[in-house]
Amino acid sequence: MQAMLFSAGYGTRLKPLTDHMPKALVEVGNKPLIQWNIEKMVSAGCKLIVVNVHHFPDMIINFLQKNKNFGIDLHISDESDQLLDTGGGLWKAARFFNPEEPVVCHNVDILSNLNISDMVQFHKQNKALATVAVRDRMTQRYLVFDSGMQLSGWINKETGETKCWRIEEEQPYSEMAFSGIHVVNPEIFQMFSREGKFSIIDSYLELSGNHKILGFRDTSSLWMDVGKLTQLSQAYDLLKEMGYM
Repeated sequence: MQAMLFSAGYGTRLKPLTDHMPKALVEVGNKPLIQWNIEKMVSAGCKLIVVNVHHFPDMIINFLQKNKNFGIDLHISDESDQLLDTGGGLWKAARFFNPEEPVVCHNVDILSNLNISDMVQFHKQNKALATVAVRDRMTQRYLVFDSGMQLSGWINKETGETKCWRIEEEQPYSEMAFSGIHVVNPEIFQMFSREGKFSIIDSYLELSGNHKILGFRDTSSLWMDVGKLTQLSQAYDLLKEMGYM
């Protein structure tokens, strides 16, 4: 198994902590977010992880070196010159991956006990180009899926804006919130229509008209977007309650 851990963002919602450190090194229960997620990937059987860096990149690199890269094949994708977002970041890191195996992509500020192995197995069994973990939760922006969980659009419930809408009138569909975890086949790198900075979700939406981009229902008992200061203490309490600390 191989993975991409998106760790390059500024973490503006975590200011003032991120005025002096990258969000990847913000701690929950005396353990940085990046460590929680690397250990999660390793326990799922991951042998190769790519970490992208931009904001305080040397701090992340030094932390990983101090921990001997957690005993795995770990590579740094350096975005110091330009922050590339999820799509551009994944495309820049393409050279590190085995082209024959799917890549698990995970946002560093997501804490979850989603079974990664089950998701990868689902992805392979359904021969999907990409599989996105989604939850039934309240948010402003939703991914839209048809009855077969094929990605069929995006909607902003606050503004009414839609993207790549392919749901016919009276056709049943589901609105699900993206969990920040997805699995993708490296063949997608040849299909990207953009370069530089771009969103992987926008690319999934564009490709979903002709390719299998599936939703994987995330029913895990633990999921948190630890992207705000108020959520750090909540994350600590939840992890403690579930026996992770």
